[in-house]
Amino acid sequence: MAQNTSAASAPAQKRREKRAIAEIRESKTTGEKMVYMSVPDYTSAKWAEMAGVDVAVVGDSLAMIAHGHPSTIPATMDMMVLHAQAIRRGAPNTFVLGCMPYQSYNTIDRALVNATRFMQEAACDAVKPQGGRSQAHILKALVDAGIPTASHIGLTPHTIAMFGGFKIQGRTAEAAMRILEDALAIEDAGCFMLEFEAVPARIATLISEQLSIPTIGIGAGAGTDGQILLCHDLLGVFTDFKPKFTKRFAKLTEVAVSGIKQYIKEVKEGSFPDEDHSYTVKEEEYEKFAKMVQKRRQM
Repeated sequence: MAQNTSAASAPAQKRREKRAIAEIRESKTTGEKMVYMSVPDYTSAKWAEMAGVDVAVVGDSLAMIAHGHPSTIPATMDMMVLHAQAIRRGAPNTFVLGCMPYQSYNTIDRALVNATRFMQEAACDAVKPQGGRSQAHILKALVDAGIPTASHIGLTPHTIAMFGGFKIQGRTAEAAMRILEDALAIEDAGCFMLEFEAVPARIATLISEQLSIPTIGIGAGAGTDGQILLCHDLLGVFTDFKPKFTKRFAKLTEVAVSGIKQYIKEVKEGSFPDEDHSYTVKEEEYEKFAKMVQKRRQM
């Protein structure tokens, strides 16, 4: 079994303070840009906390990134809660936002049960369904139940079939007005934040200026109050496709594949493992064991 031999010598990490709902709300007036990152697992959650991400998001994009599905639709509550528990363990001092998966909030009762699972079973700090005016009654019910709630408008992955695929939203004045009305409905429902996805930058900025709650953007320009990207997108881990709005801040897949190729090479040629990566035994114990083996062969 592998052992962590460096734990004792590693410098102690300074405990960070988890962001509070009040701080997220106040970012609207303080001007602090909040950084959100969607993380699918324990390790990426640790990276998020070590780097200082403000909010770790349990995004149902993990259905694609961690499970290989072609969309977010196959994500289930059981899947999301399992990942959320791992993410909470990886980022104990980071605000964790659980994204409610497809059809997990299609009635008030179902939304309350499933949001409560995120809060109780995974110790999330808030939940995020998708939708505006059509979901306002659901959002309000969650808020009234004491569950911190955000929402997601613009391109909503749960309704991509209705959009005809992943298409930019709000490109006409009428379409932009519908997004504004959705945003105002989310605000009126008592949500503490909303997310814009795939909305023209100027439209997202103008709508954000009409609101008293902070906005975060993904493919919505720099005029929102914060930004969100997927960890595996921005680090170049997920390479099946690259959305226009994603910037690669690292190329971890290239590094990983190169490392694995070197591992294969060294195993094939017999240079790994070497003495530095092998355990030793006292010579007298080895000789004693060798004699026992020889004796056994002669029996």
